Parts: sequence; structure tokens; C-alpha cells
Amino acid sequence: MKKIKTATLQGKWTGDTKSNNEWYKAEALKLKGQGIDIVILPEMFHTPYFPFEENADFFDMAIEKDDVIVKEWQAIAKELNAVVVFPFFEKRARGIYHNSAFVFERDGSIAGLYRKSHIPDDPAFYEKYYFIPGDTGFEPIKTSAGKIGVLICWDQWFPEAARIMSLKGADLLIYPTAIGWMKSEPKELYPRQQDSWVTVMRGHAIANRTFVLSANRIGTEGELTFWGTSFVAAPDGFLINKCECDFLGASIVEIDLGETEFNRRWWPHFRDRRVDLYGDILKIWCEE
Repeated sequence: MKKIKTATLQGKWTGDTKSNNEWYKAEALKLKGQGIDIVILPEMFHTPYFPFEENADFFDMAIEKDDVIVKEWQAIAKELNAVVVFPFFEKRARGIYHNSAFVFERDGSIAGLYRKSHIPDDPAFYEKYYFIPGDTGFEPIKTSAGKIGVLICWDQWFPEAARIMSLKGADLLIYPTAIGWMKSEPKELYPRQQDSWVTVMRGHAIANRTFVLSANRIGTEGELTFWGTSFVAAPDGFLINKCECDFLGASIVEIDLGETEFNRRWWPHFRDRRVDLYGDILKIWCEE
């Protein structure tokens, strides 16, 4: 298997869509000539994280699949000669909106599209007001840098999604995300919540013996302060890299996809699965 060089962009909302997009574009273009294979942007990076409230005006921020910003990032993928994971607030049709991510190939073409499957509805995360659950399923997207299993934010808490992507041949799992602390929460819970977020995704890496990469934003928006901490976990869960909560910019990590094969030989979780016993997983609730 091959080694690939990944770049995760961790940024903060600048206050308007134009300057925000320009900042991310500038940071991405700094990577030119560094042999980057995959560039990962945070969840809905081109907008504020507006679901902290229910406000119909925010629907105006949604973009269609042929929007100018989409074409700009297709051009960046081509200029960098890199695969780009491009999360965006998608307007699919009138009144139909998704939390989505394109994957652009090195030549700027569209390799695939993922629409967020699990939609939260919690204080400061009122996403059900805005987004329809995705209909793309858990299908890895084939690229020149490997088969990418893209999942978005709230998807990260569901082991079923990571497992299906891995069973279908994903070489790595990528989680664009937007998560942080609420002002109203006790500060003593902050490190525990952050550790839970990192740990659950490290668990996906371990259980599936695959690489996991997560890109989060930073800064304060509404009631939320985003905790950054974008990271890369190896197939044994080891954190190859973890950004600080206030880190701003690109984090570059080289990974060896051959580690997945090595890990699965020595820790054959897939070999020992008992699919004949797992029927209850398809039930909403298992009662005695």
C-alpha cells in the first residue's frame, strides 16, 4: 500500500462568507508544492455554525452544487493536485437542504458526494430544523488517494456508520465536524466532553483497524465555543497528531495505508465477527 500526505484545515468563522472563504483558500494554496494528497475542510466551513438557533434567514446561506464557491474549490483541488473534502450547506431543491460534503479529485472533477445521515436536535445544535437526513448511505468514495469514507460530525457517535464504511473498503475515515462547548455548561465538563469526542473516533479506528481523521473549527459563535483539536488516529488508535484548541491553519500528517493491512492481520476483528448473532442491531430497542 502507499503513503499519503494529508492536510487538515482548522479555522474560525471570520464574520462574513467572502473573507471566510478567502482565508481558507489562502491556507489551502500555501500547501502548493508540498506533495499533499488530501485536503480536509471542517463541517460547513463556508458559513457560521448557525444551528445554534432556529432562524429561517440562515437558509439563504445554502449553496447549490454548481455554486461559484464549489467551482473555486474544484480549481484549488486541480492547482494543488490533491483530493479535497469539501463540506457544504447544500440546497438540493426548494425547501430541501442537506449537510453535505463533496470529494473533489485531483483534476477538479467530482469523485463523490456524501450527505450527513444522522441529524442532531440538541440545545445549540438544532440541525433537524435545517437539514433533511442524507440519502447517500455509507459508500466509500474512490479517489486517486484511496477509498475515502466521509462521515459528518454527529455521524461520529455511531459505530455502525464507521463499520459499514470500513466493511465496504474505505482506506480511511474522514470526519468534518463542528463541535464545541456551550456557555451554559459547567466548565468542569469541558475536558470530559472533548475527551469523549476524541475517544469515540479513536474507538472507530481501533475497532475497524483503519485511519481516522477529523477536522473541527475553533472560535466562539453564538452559545458555542468550538474546541478545535483536529486529529489523525492510526489503526491502533494512536494519535499521530492532535491540534491545540486554538490552532489556526493547516496540519500536515503523512500516513502509511499499509498499516491497516498489518493491523488487521494481527488484530483480525473482521475475521471473528459473528454476523449470525447481530440481528438485534436492526431493532430500535431490544427488550427482554
